[in-house]
Amino acid sequence: MVNLLNYLDRNVVYAVFEPIKRDLNLTDAQLGWLGSAYIIVLSLAALPLGVIGDLRSRRSVITWGVTVWSLATTAGGFVGRFWQLFTCRALVGFGEAGYGPASQAVIAQYFKGKQRAFAIGVYSVGMALGGVLGIWFGGVIAENYGWRWAFIWMGFPGLVLALLASRLRELDRRPPRPILEILRQWWRHGMLGVTHYVAPLAVCAGIGAAIAGVLALFEGIPPLIGTAVFGVGVSVGIAWTVWRLVPLAVRRTTEAGAVAVGAFDDFQDAAVRVLRTPTLIWVFLGGAMITFAVNGLVAWAAAFMQRTHGLSVARVGADFGLWALGGGILGALVGGRMADRLQQRWSGGRVLVSGAGFVLGAPVCAALILVRDLRWFGPLIMATYFLYTWYNGPLVAVILDVVPATVQASVLGAFVLFSHLAGDALAPPLIGYLSDRTGSLQGAMLFLPAVGLLGGVIILIGLTTVARDIHRMSALDLHVSRRR
Repeated sequence: MVNLLNYLDRNVVYAVFEPIKRDLNLTDAQLGWLGSAYIIVLSLAALPLGVIGDLRSRRSVITWGVTVWSLATTAGGFVGRFWQLFTCRALVGFGEAGYGPASQAVIAQYFKGKQRAFAIGVYSVGMALGGVLGIWFGGVIAENYGWRWAFIWMGFPGLVLALLASRLRELDRRPPRPILEILRQWWRHGMLGVTHYVAPLAVCAGIGAAIAGVLALFEGIPPLIGTAVFGVGVSVGIAWTVWRLVPLAVRRTTEAGAVAVGAFDDFQDAAVRVLRTPTLIWVFLGGAMITFAVNGLVAWAAAFMQRTHGLSVARVGADFGLWALGGGILGALVGGRMADRLQQRWSGGRVLVSGAGFVLGAPVCAALILVRDLRWFGPLIMATYFLYTWYNGPLVAVILDVVPATVQASVLGAFVLFSHLAGDALAPPLIGYLSDRTGSLQGAMLFLPAVGLLGGVIILIGLTTVARDIHRMSALDLHVSRRR
């Protein structure tokens, strides 16, 4: 449920690109940066928050993440300028940064061996459902009540799920405290802590916005100059925030005593081995390219349908939403199940499924972008979602297979950092820039399946290394357990 809400709140902004563009007078490139704002922050904060989850409490990282991104999504309905909405979307990324690595590490505790990829595939159904429903519901709400209410309605339910997330059980940690005690602890200590770590981003973004506002008063200064100044302020704030988070992760290990110190030693020892794992190199490189393709497609799908086929977002959801939902859910489940079945017979099964979906899906996605007859659009969108969601469970399972158990959330955080910064953080603004320059959003979007195809091929290179890396990490886990 939390993962469903995660993608609802991520993707609602794409549903309202067109009314935001008209209301705030933005270019396609600026719309693209709104799509990338949360990705950039998520990428930079995922690694330190993953370390905190490994060494302290994954449950707490998940709970606070849901709270922050829900409040930030709701705040997006009250903005009046580009920089204000950009800041809200950036804070959504901060809230979501620790959630993905921590949640998948918790799943890995419960599901081991042959069930792991399918379990993560079930979890990934939230991505498929949320990805489609965020755009669909956001478009319906915007059409009936305005784009601001789309943000408000999507953000509020997360506060309820945050309370439920505080009850998650971690197999290797203390059970959760009573709800009333958790609420008192949040009020006494949590709000001050969150304010302390979010303040640099808010202050630097505010300074950048103030300078951009002053520049806007002078004629002859291009609007993009003000946008660039604001972007610099946000970047400094992000870097400052991450700089504060890393020492926190280290300090938590000292506070936790001997067990945490041992875990940190294991982390250092395993980190060196992870850097020497060839399979991770192919997964990281290919993963960046496939996230570029997927997020670029999701970001511009609603605007593409409005401009190319003249359909509203609500109409797109009503006519094609079930096709997309069916393809996404089936792809996530079939990909996970297929990968686990193949893995029982061959150590490269999960790698094969991860890359094959994008190799097979590239021509289908290109046909989806080029088709003019909408009778073919439903089957093509279902096939694209089906093939492009195969990788969700298997790719994460590959990382977990070749990484020591003590640092799984940390390494997943590193994967999020690299794949998003080098991949889908670039996709929305780059496609927007190409659309501005060429005057054709359709032509710009054809770049996406080409990059996805290349990413799938690179992941498949991991078939040559994965067996050796799985054996090495299994031996490492056995050595660590004996030492303890």
